[in-house]
Amino acid sequence: MNHNASLSAPPRRTRGIVLLGLAVLGMASAVFVMRRPLMMSAPMCMAGRWHGCFDTFNGVVLMTLVALPLAALAVWALARGRHAAGVTSAWRMSLAEVGMVYGTVPFLWLTMMPGGGAGTVPARVSLVPLRDLVTMGPLGIVGNLLVFAALGFFAPMRFTAPASVPRILALGAGCSVLVETAQYVLRLDRVSSVDDVLVNAAGAVLAALASRRWWRTTAEAPSGRPRPVPAPAG
Repeated sequence: MNHNASLSAPPRRTRGIVLLGLAVLGMASAVFVMRRPLMMSAPMCMAGRWHGCFDTFNGVVLMTLVALPLAALAVWALARGRHAAGVTSAWRMSLAEVGMVYGTVPFLWLTMMPGGGAGTVPARVSLVPLRDLVTMGPLGIVGNLLVFAALGFFAPMRFTAPASVPRILALGAGCSVLVETAQYVLRLDRVSSVDDVLVNAAGAVLAALASRRWWRTTAEAPSGRPRPVPAPAG
């Protein structure tokens, strides 16, 4: 059995290296395609100006990419501290925690970004399902699918409570309802739509299905529990 386990370890390691390489290649390709729009916001962001950086799509994307090394450093620091404390699955827990925050906050920022008539235009709401999907367009649908995708992907890896498709659906829908309600109450010149809730929840479920193989089951011991220290011989 030990021999079989040793033979299966290299393929798993190779698969992980390949997936990491593909992710880096995909991100590098996306940065190359968007290099000109991102560089338009770079001077404003480097100067620390709110207008032209944090209130634009290009600026938020640029700052998200700049913060990527900090997110990786946070994962490493959390995982190292937990590993030293004897916590099992330290890397998975740390990656899930940082991934939920890093992958969700930029999309929430873009979603809550006020429009040109914020504060003056009356709040608008659309409660008819599937009516706004046509006006969203492909880019809008993809953007709404990604709003809570990181939450749906990492939440069941970190916590056992949401580790099921119905619960992830409820989590994504609940978070989306809160966002749409905030848009309506704050009068951000955005339409609070039931279709946004449906698409956001669907994105969380699809992302959760993609990470289903890494979900923790209720039969497993809590990963935050330190490993038992073996008793000394004799």
